[in-house]
Amino acid sequence: MTRLSAWIAGLTLMAGAAAADPVEGIWQTQVDDGSYAHVAMVPCGDKLCGVIQRTFDSSGEYDSPNKGKTLVINMVPQGGGKYEGRVWRPSNDKIYLGKMDLAGNSLKLSGCVAGGLLCSSQTWSRVR
Repeated sequence: MTRLSAWIAGLTLMAGAAAADPVEGIWQTQVDDGSYAHVAMVPCGDKLCGVIQRTFDSSGEYDSPNKGKTLVINMVPQGGGKYEGRVWRPSNDKIYLGKMDLAGNSLKLSGCVAGGLLCSSQTWSRVR
């Protein structure tokens, strides 16, 4: 590899790392029906998705059938730490219109029906 191609490869890697969305990482959900999860927020195409990585209940970590499932679906950045897409609620197996609002290490998620008239929300904490 020539010096020029090594330099270009290095710039490409740095550009990819710099382009990471600030919401990417591991987030802990609030308790819902006695359980909570660690969700990995990752790119899915040009959008963001949240995949359940670990699950916990009052006894500690357990193997939920929801591990590996997508909880946050196709979130599109809207600017200013706001996102729009869909969210899945495992306890009732329904998908809702979703919004996220990032503020530091806090991520507020809302799931809405009736065109956004009826919403439920959770605030997640960054794990890493």
